Amino acid sequence: MTRALVVRLDSLGDVVVCGPAVRAVAASAGSVTVLAGPRGAEAARLLPGVDEVLVFDAPWITADAAPVDPAAVDRLVDELRGRFDTALVLTSFHQSALPTALLLRLAGVPRTAAVSTDHPGSLLDVRLPEPPDDPEPVRMLAVAAGAGFALPSGDDGALRLVEDLPAVGDLPAHPVVVHPGADAAARAYPRWAEVVELLADEGVDVVVTGGPDERALTAAVAGGRALDLGGRLTVAELAAVLRAADVLAVGNTGPAHLASAVGTPVVSLFSPVVPLVRWAPHTPHRVVLGDQSAACAGSRARTCPVPGHPCLAGVEPAAVAAAVQQLVGVAA
Repeated sequence: MTRALVVRLDSLGDVVVCGPAVRAVAASAGSVTVLAGPRGAEAARLLPGVDEVLVFDAPWITADAAPVDPAAVDRLVDELRGRFDTALVLTSFHQSALPTALLLRLAGVPRTAAVSTDHPGSLLDVRLPEPPDDPEPVRMLAVAAGAGFALPSGDDGALRLVEDLPAVGDLPAHPVVVHPGADAAARAYPRWAEVVELLADEGVDVVVTGGPDERALTAAVAGGRALDLGGRLTVAELAAVLRAADVLAVGNTGPAHLASAVGTPVVSLFSPVVPLVRWAPHTPHRVVLGDQSAACAGSRARTCPVPGHPCLAGVEPAAVAAAVQQLVGVAA
């Protein structure tokens, strides 16, 4: 049976949107290993069809990457050597698969498939054209299909996580989760504390979540009106909290995709620095807020290039609270 390697080297949400493609590979492969970056590895372990997760911090993918470490590259090549029959390198439209393909070739992987607009030389066995401008999960699935991997009959291609998630105690029965942090400042909504106050005034039980480096942010947003879980959850526990929630309110960041994968409706405060068509939460149960025609659209900026951050700052907290109430119960 085929021993397959699926590579996605960036962050949590980037890995989650590869779930349908991973399931397509798993449908015909004997085993599936995911090679992920350190920010995406925990999410990779939650994808159905994954047997093993390897971790590598790729300097051609990671933002603010450290210099190339030859010893780390050598260790990765040694770890991969002789273990896989085929590899699928999954990338977003602005990333190159070729540095990864070079390492896979050095490791002796006999068949590697990826999208490449640049000439790959002998690095790729299956060179795929850029897929249409579709939602990222659809794009990843198109790459898998081009490499010969199809979803099994009955799989609708939705985002999914494994069913077995850890229990998280002391949660309200039907909370609304607010996740105020974002991977980049340009994607951050500045008025989350006002949203929490409005929801609390309406009798909504609010839970605020965030990573270990976001404790000050989550404390300020919770403000004594919400349960603050900032810095207290693993990715698997965050997924469990989101699965228990009625709605997630969030910026354009990884937990939006995590919520989609557990069936929770999403209010997305979406900065247009990346395309909405590709990166909106992949669920029919969503409300998207934010000016998609703002001057920053398509810039991929990490810090807002427009004074005042108008694409998101102009969204009134009352509109966010109303969107949350609109989605309560729709996925029940």
